[in-house]
Amino acid sequence: MANKKHNKHKKKQAHNTEPISHNDPIVKTKEEKKYLERRRLYFLIGALLGLVIAVVGGHIVSKSDTEFNFPDIDSLSSLDLFDSWTPKLSKFLPKALLEDELFGFSNKKKSKVDLSEDFVVGKSMKKEDPSMGPKYPVIMVPGVITTALESWYLSANDAEDSLNDTIKCSPESYYRKRLWGSIFMLKSMIFDKKCWLKSLKLDEETGLDPQGAKLRAAGGFESTDFFVPGYWIWNKILNNLGVLGYDSNNMLTAAYDWRLAYLDIERRDKYFSRLKNQIELWHKTHNQEKVVLFGHSMGVQIVYYFLKWVESEGPLYGNGGDNWCNTYIDSIVDISGSVLGAPKAVPALISGEMKDTVQLNEAALYGLEAFLNKKERVDLLRHWFGIPSMLPKGGTLIWGNKTHAWDDPSCSANLEENYPYRNFGNCSYGDFIRFSDTNETYSVDAAFDFINYGAPDWFVDRTKDQYSYGIATSELELEENNKNHRFWTNPLEFQLPKAPDMKIYCFYGVGNPTERSYVYKHSNATTDPPFVVDYEFGGQGGSRSVFLADGDGTLPLITHSMCHKWAEGKSPYNPGDVKVKIVELKHEPKKFDMRGGAKSAEHVDILGSAELNEYLLKIASGKGDEIEERKITDLQYWVKEMNWPL
Repeated sequence: MANKKHNKHKKKQAHNTEPISHNDPIVKTKEEKKYLERRRLYFLIGALLGLVIAVVGGHIVSKSDTEFNFPDIDSLSSLDLFDSWTPKLSKFLPKALLEDELFGFSNKKKSKVDLSEDFVVGKSMKKEDPSMGPKYPVIMVPGVITTALESWYLSANDAEDSLNDTIKCSPESYYRKRLWGSIFMLKSMIFDKKCWLKSLKLDEETGLDPQGAKLRAAGGFESTDFFVPGYWIWNKILNNLGVLGYDSNNMLTAAYDWRLAYLDIERRDKYFSRLKNQIELWHKTHNQEKVVLFGHSMGVQIVYYFLKWVESEGPLYGNGGDNWCNTYIDSIVDISGSVLGAPKAVPALISGEMKDTVQLNEAALYGLEAFLNKKERVDLLRHWFGIPSMLPKGGTLIWGNKTHAWDDPSCSANLEENYPYRNFGNCSYGDFIRFSDTNETYSVDAAFDFINYGAPDWFVDRTKDQYSYGIATSELELEENNKNHRFWTNPLEFQLPKAPDMKIYCFYGVGNPTERSYVYKHSNATTDPPFVVDYEFGGQGGSRSVFLADGDGTLPLITHSMCHKWAEGKSPYNPGDVKVKIVELKHEPKKFDMRGGAKSAEHVDILGSAELNEYLLKIASGKGDEIEERKITDLQYWVKEMNWPL
């Protein structure tokens, strides 16, 4: 059935430019596919290995562990290493090497402007249209794990802490250090693993700070500028906004502790209250101008959660009233939002695995298991109560059943590539989890049973208390759910605000193979959870134990279905007829560029996309109406034919 619909949609799509089919981005030569999939992974492993060598070397030559600090290196958190080191490298590297574009060091003038370079997009747009400048204040909400976390714990009674703690740590050595998102993080992971893990885990009962640890999201633009030196996150966008005239008076990074369940971010840090106050202040001090919110990945879920929180009544809610969003918010920008969830969150919470770990070579995998085995990884993730917010939502309606899924591949296209499916009798991604040792298959709904199997009660109870993954079946149910925070991370169970003047822009990458379903087996190993990904399935070093679909490398295409549903106009899901504009960005990475270059639409690297940056600058300067929609996949047609209850 899915294949017939797919063929029909192809005819409808003929007017679109550069149409993408499942046989376009996914089916490549084996060599090219392996290179594209593993290029970033090898780069990160190599970078990590280099840092480990540097850290270990520094540790050996240091006089004592207490003197083992990296004040100079830690200060490089906002440094783009290769660009900044080129003048220094010229003192001892051959000139020919520095001018070799393969290594990215060339300073020769190029015939074309490199749009991936800092400030270039902003300067080009400003030159083309000098009237462009700051109109709306901008708030940027980062995604999961990309916000740095700092330690603020100090003990007033070391003796009492020593009696109560089974793991002895020195809070002074961690004080105001970044235990996540820095070189210091790597040092702590290697030489102080137990204390590092203790600091990162939240309390099992309260979901807040555990005894003997207190981490907080780093403040300012540096909290999400770079993850570690040389690996930018929001830096490109910040630079281009700066060209237009934005500064700290009209631009803000709303960093948050992504480990916390969403309501606990408010309960502990008053995050949403401070966000509400900032927006109201800017509205007052910027000639009644509204605010634009840029969200990325999990940050998009935070933004939509905020829209419901701010208008709802209750002791921990915003109490802003039904017109607050329409009064204060001009636009929501959804950048690769995990709105309907990420499949990779499922194996992460079942067995501490995902495509990136499965495809490690044997030596790297052995090192990972020796340092942090599967059970330890699952335990850590279960102590981060924000992670379950990214589990798939909508069940078989969105993710398919055991017969078919909307984004199913064509089995006849390439028999060799589809070898793994033959063992299970079908080609459907709707078989979300397959067991190679029993030939049993399960849909996405059953995945929650595997996540909860053997999980402690505190994890299961807090997940049920904070999140919901189903589908509302009546408009009355949607209206009731608007009053309960448990439903605000699932757009299938809440309504957009009645804000007819507000706009939503959805930008996401396509054409990049993305994990979609998995092959598991039962495990009896003492260091393993009960179920683990079958690394040996189908050969190919485990690459065939994870099935890939179209997407951005992290989120499959189907998770963006809600943007298309909202775009249909006024409905029970969109009662205020909020206008939605969708642009699909084709992933076209540049060879020999570790971050993909100006045309990358990979999940994180899209933040450096020249096209995306151009759109963001237009929206911020009040010219969002100039953006033209572009839909180059079949998702728009799948959404129209889904059996929506409303």
